[in-house]
Amino acid sequence: MFPRVTKTLFNLLAITCVFSLSHPVLAVDAEAAKTLARQNGCFKCHAVDKKKDGPTYKEVADKYRGKPIAKSEERLITHITTGEKAKFPDGHEEDHKIIKTKDMEQIKNLVNWILSLQ
Repeated sequence: MFPRVTKTLFNLLAITCVFSLSHPVLAVDAEAAKTLARQNGCFKCHAVDKKKDGPTYKEVADKYRGKPIAKSEERLITHITTGEKAKFPDGHEEDHKIIKTKDMEQIKNLVNWILSLQ
């Protein structure tokens, strides 16, 4: 009886670990992230789940879901800190607005808040 219980518990633990690693829980301060986004005019083009000129933040999170968190975070940080081109549905491109803070913790919090949306 004990080997069967032990095997079942082991399998449950293994499944839990795999699930945890593939769906990381990001520690974010959602209110601070929204405040930074608001201060930088991000909500002019983006919303959490309402389509505007830019993709919704949920669409952005969906795009990166399942990819390594470090690569997703790095990609979004580059996008909001370098002014690279943003592509619009009608085909035109514009320089993406650069976030007005050099505080990497604030930037990472914003990016991780976006990535945490479902």
